[in-house]
Amino acid sequence: MNHEVYIARRMKLNDERQKGSPSLTVALVGIILAVVVMILSIAIVMGFKGEISGKIMHLDAHLRVTNAALGIDENYATLNGREVREAITENNEFQPKVESISLIADKSAILKTDQDFMGVIMRGVDNGYDWRYLQSRMVAGQPPVTGDTAQANSIAISKVIADRLELHAGDKVMTYFIDDKIKVRNLTVAGVFETDLDAFDNAYILGDIGIVQGVNGWHGDIGTQVAINMKDTRDLEGDAYQLYSLLAGNTVEHESKNLFFVTTTHQNNLPFFAWLQMLDMNVVIILTLMMIVAAFTLISAMLMIVLERIRVIGNFKAMGATNGSIRRIFIYLTGKLILKALIIGNIIGIGLCLLQKYCHIVRLDPASYYMPYVPISLSIPALLALNLGIIIVSYLTLLGASHIISTIKPTSTMRFE
Repeated sequence: MNHEVYIARRMKLNDERQKGSPSLTVALVGIILAVVVMILSIAIVMGFKGEISGKIMHLDAHLRVTNAALGIDENYATLNGREVREAITENNEFQPKVESISLIADKSAILKTDQDFMGVIMRGVDNGYDWRYLQSRMVAGQPPVTGDTAQANSIAISKVIADRLELHAGDKVMTYFIDDKIKVRNLTVAGVFETDLDAFDNAYILGDIGIVQGVNGWHGDIGTQVAINMKDTRDLEGDAYQLYSLLAGNTVEHESKNLFFVTTTHQNNLPFFAWLQMLDMNVVIILTLMMIVAAFTLISAMLMIVLERIRVIGNFKAMGATNGSIRRIFIYLTGKLILKALIIGNIIGIGLCLLQKYCHIVRLDPASYYMPYVPISLSIPALLALNLGIIIVSYLTLLGASHIISTIKPTSTMRFE
């Protein structure tokens, strides 16, 4: 065993003549708090990013195919979903990466009851639509029936809309579609969902695509977009480019008049993802400040340990020990403090994270934060990286602070009291 490590292991953090050092206790508590704050910051931000991006990924398609002429005129706002579906299913390279394909038709509408009315967007979907997420967010009833023309007059509405219009699962609601003339449909509320994403809850109702197609006079292959969900979402930009190239080639080959436009969920929801990127910057700032606090705390702890053992340092030098050897002894000794603080800080930090994750103690306003409680996401690689970073910063800090030992002279320390 290295003699510096052996000596450091035999020495105690507190001077044996004292029952305890308040300064070292303060240093220990300071480092523990810094570790706890850093763990909570990472877990909370990762939780926010995971929850919000997950909501968006489930409520909006990973890839959205629209008519490239959308916005020029209403006549150019539609596309033939069969062309897109066939182009994908016939391609052996892209098709295996696809999880689901759904033809969607959006149309503005007005829901009216005896008490109130509200403008919404009717989102008609076909049998390929993935209802799993909304199914898990249902607070009453079930998702509407799609594909069955006998029961295709049911819709799902959000809790926000249901509360405002005083609607419940099973109620009938008059729905007005306005074009060149007013068209009315008497629809049944099949279910009520709550996603806490106000951009979706305040705007959309969902039902069978046949409702919108019937109002507009479209046949079964016409819609406003094709929603495509991928099995792997790590390279949506690359998938979007591949799909665009595929559709462009199919358009030329079949001499189709349609020119398609492909966008990703990140492009369609830029405000949300920009906000999530700002959270990353906040974490960097918090981690930097906590690292600085921990570094200054360690410097103070090192100085107190050195001052309490200044005569010991003089004796070491009188016996021929080099400054480098003595510095290593005190770095190892202060390392005990760091190790103790890391263990306690991780136990407290991870414990608080688990408590919040499963008990949801800290609540939030869903209207502002898109969820009713502070989300937590614990990542073992992130925790290991954080602890490794703390150890490296602590070592570099102690390496610099330990230079004070080289200024201590044996002749003066032998008389030091």
